[in-house]
Amino acid sequence: MKFKYMFEPIQIGPMTVKNRFVVPPMGNNFANTDGTLSEQSKAYYVERAKGEFGLITIEATVVHKGAKGGPRKPCLYDDSTIESFRNVIDACHEYGAKVSVQLQNAGPEGNAKNAGAPIKAASAISSVYGRDIPEEVTTEEVYELVKGYGEAAERAMKAGIDAVEIHMAHGYLVNSFLSPRTNKRVDEFGGSFENRMRFSRLIIEEIKKKTQGKIAVLARINSCDEILGGLSVQDSAAIAAYLEDCGLDGLHVSRAVHIKDEFMWAPTTIHGGFSADQVEEIKRAVTIPVITVGRYTEPQFAELMVREGRADLVAFGRQSIADPHMPLYAKEGRLEDMIPCIACLQGCVPNMYKGQPIRCLTNPMTGHESEPLKMAETPKKVMVIGGGVGGLCAGFVAKWRGHDVTVYEKTDKLGGNMRLAAYPPGKGDLTNMVRSYIAKCEKAGVKIVLNTEVNEELIKTEKPDVVIVATGAKTLKPNIPGIDNPELLNGSDVLEGIKAPGKKVLVVGGGMVGSETAAFLGEQQHDVTVIEFRDEIGADVIHEHKIFLMKDFKEYSIKGYTGAKVCEFYKDGVTYETADGKYHVLRGFDSVILSMGFRNYNPFEEGLDKLVKEHYVVGDAVRARRAIDATAEAYEVASKI
Repeated sequence: MKFKYMFEPIQIGPMTVKNRFVVPPMGNNFANTDGTLSEQSKAYYVERAKGEFGLITIEATVVHKGAKGGPRKPCLYDDSTIESFRNVIDACHEYGAKVSVQLQNAGPEGNAKNAGAPIKAASAISSVYGRDIPEEVTTEEVYELVKGYGEAAERAMKAGIDAVEIHMAHGYLVNSFLSPRTNKRVDEFGGSFENRMRFSRLIIEEIKKKTQGKIAVLARINSCDEILGGLSVQDSAAIAAYLEDCGLDGLHVSRAVHIKDEFMWAPTTIHGGFSADQVEEIKRAVTIPVITVGRYTEPQFAELMVREGRADLVAFGRQSIADPHMPLYAKEGRLEDMIPCIACLQGCVPNMYKGQPIRCLTNPMTGHESEPLKMAETPKKVMVIGGGVGGLCAGFVAKWRGHDVTVYEKTDKLGGNMRLAAYPPGKGDLTNMVRSYIAKCEKAGVKIVLNTEVNEELIKTEKPDVVIVATGAKTLKPNIPGIDNPELLNGSDVLEGIKAPGKKVLVVGGGMVGSETAAFLGEQQHDVTVIEFRDEIGADVIHEHKIFLMKDFKEYSIKGYTGAKVCEFYKDGVTYETADGKYHVLRGFDSVILSMGFRNYNPFEEGLDKLVKEHYVVGDAVRARRAIDATAEAYEVASKI
């Protein structure tokens, strides 16, 4: 597919952007604790500029002292940080990118402890249980806050910025004024549409006055709040038109408030462009350029959005974390080189909330941009045992550094458990990651040997300088009577089509592995029951993923037993014990499927020292965990050999 429209330049106010690829603002915790941008911040953004993103937006930057929502948030509430911003902006400009910065006061979504001051909002309404109750901003304070936005924009302009983006979405301070759900004021900033818009209008006017038309002024808004009583898409269309009349140069249209964050950072099951219809409604309301965002990974639908006039630019959020060079690959017709975002939510969003530097499951180089890989001083013969994503990652990274690398896989397919994880409903994008890793190994020249189980004799014969054990994990089979019954099925065998279960099935294990296996079978119209030791099905499933997983359970009428300790297996069921000490019988199933999770598998826990001096163990071979641990450890090992 040709990406003609995505590579056309566009004018946004006084700013000309060379193409339609945008890096949206995303918290990354690379900034220093004093609010300055760090050398890692610079390296991170520059890598995206090198990758041909036309507009790069620096993450949410604090505009008011006492409103810092995290320890590593960049700040523009005084002059001390200007030079650090200039350092980043100038470096991005060298590669032809334009740079914007998002101006934010987190408001009710802030953190009083981090901020060192009470959080503020339009009204004293907590954003969600467990968060601080904000103080209602006084009428006088509103006018002072307006000045803060103008002063921050002026500082950004002094640093060489091309645009500022006012954050008016996601339940933050400005959004709390826009929505009648969170704005219960009875002064000139509450009640009518005009009054609720007054804060936004004053901010735009103040920024325009301070920057004198020299930079573009954008705003991020919700297409809708996705909650009853919040802003609807019709409300947001009216807001967009109003903001244009206020002199805004462009809009960045996102979606939802935080208690509906499955729309803010959609999980794997949601596909790119899922907000297209809502964005189109906003686009019809204005003549200024509109940026759309929402789970965009590969650029095909993005091209259609621009070609059809439904949006003007497309922001690739988490995809720009997973692969900063995606636009370059699209331009050169080699998207097979792209590392895809699989929307796993394992390293970006969780780390953002924890105040830790973000990581990426598919791209373990993220966070190491300021520490680029170096060629090995002494090329070595490297044997990687295991062809899962950890082994493949270790393989291509070590090969990039000049080593002679061979990956051994005992089966006839690469990908390990990550390949199987792509089988449940909505998880197909995981296959894209596995294939991209295989392609990287192939292009790097890594030798891949299938259907070969490595043993001591093979290691002695090959005489590697380094061995990396990436043998992954095997299905957990605790010592429970009857568990070795040959008529019981392994969940992995069921997913891969090796074994066919009967109509009525009992899935033993309701964690992520078991519950996703249950959803897979439910979709195929099996009659499914899940039994789980913990008090909750899917207790280890990330929140945004679990929302859609539980929808599968409801749609397919999957039954669940929780707080149930299985005591014995039979070919047609189990007996189990509950917390009250009572025993129960659950039988009459056509098939019983074991999906109780995984345990590490390392056949070389002893004896490797005698075979090779330098050896490492990575991923689930150490301990069964998440895939992000496998790729991170593989990268760390391969980068230091």
